[in-house]
Amino acid sequence: MAKSYETAPLVPRNRAAHPVPYDPEYKTSMTRAPSLPLLSLESTASEETGPRFGHSLIGDNDNNLIVNFTGELAVGERILVHGRVLDEMGRAVPNTLVEIWQANAGGRYRHVKDTYFAPLDPNFGGCGRTITDENGGYQFMTIRPGAYPWPNRGNEWRPMHIHFSVFGHAFGQRLISQMYFEGDPLIDRCPIAATVKDRSQLEALVAPLDMAMARPMDFLAYKFDIVLRGRRQTVFENRPEGM
Repeated sequence: MAKSYETAPLVPRNRAAHPVPYDPEYKTSMTRAPSLPLLSLESTASEETGPRFGHSLIGDNDNNLIVNFTGELAVGERILVHGRVLDEMGRAVPNTLVEIWQANAGGRYRHVKDTYFAPLDPNFGGCGRTITDENGGYQFMTIRPGAYPWPNRGNEWRPMHIHFSVFGHAFGQRLISQMYFEGDPLIDRCPIAATVKDRSQLEALVAPLDMAMARPMDFLAYKFDIVLRGRRQTVFENRPEGM
């Protein structure tokens, strides 16, 4: 009897869709990169079963970074970030945890090791979380983050970006990534973004402006869909992948 989609083995990772682990232009990758070639193994039960977290622990304003730190309004350009979480077969991934963290409007993180000169916003914590709906949809209200300098080479600046963490329905679907903003000229100058060698994959990390979801006199919107690793389909779905 064929396995159901929910318990089927995970599709092998497409390494071409991931950043290269070693790139001399991104200097810290020189010490962090694996010294031996990566191995591709079949998924096992430990990767195919899901992480467990308390869905009831999500608060009403956890996905609203503008107010979720102190209850007062954070400073900066208000934006809505929204999209869907799908697997690589195009299926919605409902009821899964999506977390984000980011710098404030001045480009500074609320972190003890961030010593950039931009001031901290006392009303902005810089992190949020939410659960996807039955169609895999999610959304966050937040402040558009600022660019900031970083000590890679002589005059290096990170593009405006938001960090994403998605749990999926299995440990093997776990994804940590970044979202960039349409039209940011720093993307093409960033050594971290350049570790994604496939241009189409890099463009998939750039959220387009979505005026259909913007609210006049209030906020702009950006659409960012996220694709997780899929599971092999069953023979009953009549597709070659399930054979």
